[in-house]
Amino acid sequence: MSEAPGGERGEREPGRDAEAVARFVENFAAQLVEAGVPRMPARVFSALLASDTGVLTSAELGERLKISPAAVSGAVRYLSQVHLVSREREPGSRRERYRVHSDQWYEALTNREAIIKRWEDALREGVTSLGPDTLAGRRLAETLAFFEFVERDVAEMMERWRAYREERFGR
Repeated sequence: MSEAPGGERGEREPGRDAEAVARFVENFAAQLVEAGVPRMPARVFSALLASDTGVLTSAELGERLKISPAAVSGAVRYLSQVHLVSREREPGSRRERYRVHSDQWYEALTNREAIIKRWEDALREGVTSLGPDTLAGRRLAETLAFFEFVERDVAEMMERWRAYREERFGR
């Protein structure tokens, strides 16, 4: 098996159609963009998902996506902030590599819970400030109730996911 720079087996692996992989990366990235993810982070995330190890260096990402190191850096910064990738040092090197984890969706949702909690606190304050009987206060109260509902259901869903994941994938 041939290896890409840095030891990453991926699009260059025999039996893998590099054009089909590139099409997947761009198609999945387009779906993420439609959902609100900025274009470059969506492409970088998709490329990491499509790599066998889930780990690529900046140079590998730049080569695969035909983008500049600055574009990779900005995309990784965004993806790190939303907890979809992590940075790590290459052993024995100062170069960073970027990793997508198998539990990236769980981590992203879990971190969204903290954001939702902060929104709930702000909405509670807004209801109090505006008055619960005003039109704006009622609108904020309904929004608050929605986030409380979602938060409860997400927590229950994540428990079900852990059990399902253990049963299906053994982890």
